[in-house]
Amino acid sequence: MSRASIRWLAGPVLRAIAEGPFAMRESVRVGPQALLGEVVRIDGDEIVVQVYEDTTGLRPGVVVEGSGLPLAIPLGPGLLGHIFDGLLRPLSGTGSAFVQPGMRRAEAASFAFSPRVKVGDVLGPGAIIGDARGSTERAQAILAPPDAEGEVLAIAAQGEYRETASVCTLRAADGTTRELSMRHDWPVRVPRPVARRLPPLAPLVTGQRIIDCLFPVAQGGKAAVPGGFGTGKTVLLEALAKGCNADVIVYLGCGERGNEMAGVLEEFPQLADPKNNRPLMERTVIIANTSNMPVAAREASIYSAITVAEYFRDQGLAVALMADSTSRWAEALREVSGRFGELPGEGGYPAYLSSRIADFYERAAIVEPLGGGVGSVTVIGAISPPSGDFSEPVTSHTKRYVKAFWALDVKRAQARFYPAIHPLQSYAEDAHTFAPWWTEQGLSQWLPLRRRFLTLLDMQSHLERMARIIGKDALPARQQLTLLCADLVNEAFLRQNAFSEIDRVCSPSRQGAMMRVIGRFIDLAEAAAAAGIRPDLLARMTCLRPLQRMGEEIGDGELPRFAEIEAGMEREFAELTHASEASNAAHG
Repeated sequence: MSRASIRWLAGPVLRAIAEGPFAMRESVRVGPQALLGEVVRIDGDEIVVQVYEDTTGLRPGVVVEGSGLPLAIPLGPGLLGHIFDGLLRPLSGTGSAFVQPGMRRAEAASFAFSPRVKVGDVLGPGAIIGDARGSTERAQAILAPPDAEGEVLAIAAQGEYRETASVCTLRAADGTTRELSMRHDWPVRVPRPVARRLPPLAPLVTGQRIIDCLFPVAQGGKAAVPGGFGTGKTVLLEALAKGCNADVIVYLGCGERGNEMAGVLEEFPQLADPKNNRPLMERTVIIANTSNMPVAAREASIYSAITVAEYFRDQGLAVALMADSTSRWAEALREVSGRFGELPGEGGYPAYLSSRIADFYERAAIVEPLGGGVGSVTVIGAISPPSGDFSEPVTSHTKRYVKAFWALDVKRAQARFYPAIHPLQSYAEDAHTFAPWWTEQGLSQWLPLRRRFLTLLDMQSHLERMARIIGKDALPARQQLTLLCADLVNEAFLRQNAFSEIDRVCSPSRQGAMMRVIGRFIDLAEAAAAAGIRPDLLARMTCLRPLQRMGEEIGDGELPRFAEIEAGMEREFAELTHASEASNAAHG
């Protein structure tokens, strides 16, 4: 075991004189409390260490001990349903409100183990060796580490075992044996290997209409949610965590305010999963690293979160990672980089900011795991640009690596418009690939309707500037109709009520029905306008009220009501057209 002696110390960064060989990214223990650190630079006989815990009380001469291994976290069935800090040390179930200095990992829990292999089987890397069930009764696959393979010499019988107990013995091709438990370690900065990556074919269903219908993100894709203070980033990410169709949710609070994270930690254990009405925490892992925790641990937390997500992906599950926020992570990089004495780049961030952001987002994918099946990790990262400036470095670099960009708008948020995603500043590069998926959901016209909605909203933004100058009533009839239809798209479709049991999450079948009904109204309104009916008469139609309220009043079990609204709308337009024709004939 290599040792070193501290020579210089500044916050979370120390320099030490090495008395033996150290490796880059090697995990180390610092001082009598065995504080966790990582070697980030080697210069001759001097090493630079980033310490992930509070360094108060350390001084020159204190011993640093190397482990010979990279910084790693334990992965096993004890993750689901629990809350951890940025280094995957438990914040729940420990009987203490604080992480004790030097604490490395959670105590091993007991699980009911059921083997899937037998003696004599030959296992490849990452193979599934059995299943585990805990107090939640949710079955989890037990994986062999990606670096373990060979013939099964022994396998534990069905029964209850501690997470760290040996349940399988493998003999490798060279004759060496290896004991496998239900839990194994994996380096956080090394992506877990896969058999192959797959192209995205289906969107991640979030339950938010503006996302699913206008700016979808692929299952296994990556999205960014930039927004200034008070635009609702945290609220939106929490809504996505509660309502998306992922099998497992990994929620990362990275550098956010402590009171916000306290609210998340209090609320999530009380939420019910809409899929089975069981506690949502049964399929959730929360990693909390608030702004008052050590800044270096914030930098590591994002890698811990993506490694946990990849672990569940390798079980053949669809995983959604919500990172709130990557700006705080980038600020931690900037602060620690300053301690290293590195030359600052744009905005004071280190020159390698772009590559670090790329490393994180590129670990999102839909893959064929080593153990077979299909798994995915979808990454959704919030960004907090200062003063809402989307040209700042974190936002501009992130846009290069994500496929979906959901820009939150201050004005929409101040108008209590939820979600406050600006439809003209947002985009989804993969949207056209999901047309076949929407056809399977019964909406073959999804792509034309999406294009039509966005065109209306774009025209509205231009016309509103003119209307503010000359007045809305002075606009030509055609332009007044455009504003009327765009307002309907905004109010009846894009706005959702987060406090409504029905409207807070919208299924694809309801979204498709709403798009069809609104699209039909636009068709009828344009036909009526072409027949000479004034826009102010269309704005007073009684069918508008049911259209504006249908999101809050029609649930998933009442889909035939959309057809009733459409039929009533057809009748009213027919009556209006007939009355207009009669009036024209009378004045003929």
